[in-house]
Amino acid sequence: MEPENPPESQQSTSESSAAVMRSDSKVPRWVIKAITLFWLGWAVTYIGTGMLRNLRGFLIIVLISLFLGFAIEPAVNKLERWGVRRGLGVWIMYLLIFVSIVGFSAAIGTTLATQINNFIDEAPRYVEDAESWLRDNVDEDIDLSRVTEEFVDGGGAADLANRFADDVVNLGTTVVNVLFQTFTVLLFAFYIVAEGPKLRRTVCSFLPPARQRAVLSVWDLAIEKTGGYIFSRGVLAVLSAIAHWIAFEMLNVPFSVPLALWVGIMSQFIPVVGTYIAGALPILITLIDSPRTGVFVLLVVVAYQQIENYLFAPRVTAQTMEIHVAVAYGSVLVGSALLGVVGALLALPFAATMQAFISGYRQQFEVEEDALNESATRRGRRIT
Repeated sequence: MEPENPPESQQSTSESSAAVMRSDSKVPRWVIKAITLFWLGWAVTYIGTGMLRNLRGFLIIVLISLFLGFAIEPAVNKLERWGVRRGLGVWIMYLLIFVSIVGFSAAIGTTLATQINNFIDEAPRYVEDAESWLRDNVDEDIDLSRVTEEFVDGGGAADLANRFADDVVNLGTTVVNVLFQTFTVLLFAFYIVAEGPKLRRTVCSFLPPARQRAVLSVWDLAIEKTGGYIFSRGVLAVLSAIAHWIAFEMLNVPFSVPLALWVGIMSQFIPVVGTYIAGALPILITLIDSPRTGVFVLLVVVAYQQIENYLFAPRVTAQTMEIHVAVAYGSVLVGSALLGVVGALLALPFAATMQAFISGYRQQFEVEEDALNESATRRGRRIT
């Protein structure tokens, strides 16, 4: 007897079930693509992060080179209009910078060395004065003669001088490294400025016309704002140096000229903490000779800072690099967090460039004064 064939409905049901099982066991193509893209992105991110970490020093050198190039290019362009070749113009600017740095360093170094020697020579007198004050105000039996003997006869002064000399020697390796990095920065900046037109043409040759205009606009803004930053800082440094020199002369502060130069330069070219670093040196030097004069120097530094913030700085920066105080402070914090001291130095010109670029391309709308007044009225005050 022949077996009965299953009904066609049962056969089709079993075939569809098998097809569903086969389709369920097969991974969708989009899942495989998503997994592949995820791991590929992770690998690229991991490798890129490692490369950036290893190349951080080189990238900082490139940023400093760009900053230096943008800073001196306006002067080089002016020299070129006077008939000086761009390469020679760059070397002239390098020579001026080198002479300024050497002269400033020599003046400050001489001041520090002289004050250290004076402090060592006058240390016994300072101990005697302290002993006399303590006997008059604390205890008549206090005797600090042993401190004087240990400092002078026991070699304390010699140890102080030797430690200072050892620190100078230990800085030798660091100085060599800094000189090498400085040479690299100067070399890159030289080609950025000397070959500036050719470099811009090469970069723009890889871009469509619309983006060429945007790149050239940002480039020109960076040069303008960086040059304006250096110029404004230089003007404020000169004003600060002159004002402090006059005040130091009136107070009979020793080494008034180098100390005034120190205050002027350090307070302007080191963001955020430059004012405190600039004022610390003349205050400490005058405190050694006369505490009363040191207090007056402190008052002079604080008073001039207020005059500069509210009188000089707004008028100078308005003509060169106008940027809101909050934006400037925030950009310095972000730059220092990302790149340390270099980031703090480059933050202001970068922020000014981005601010000028955005303000030139964004669409602005007229503010409706009625809406503002209605909003102010609802809050209980009126904008006038």
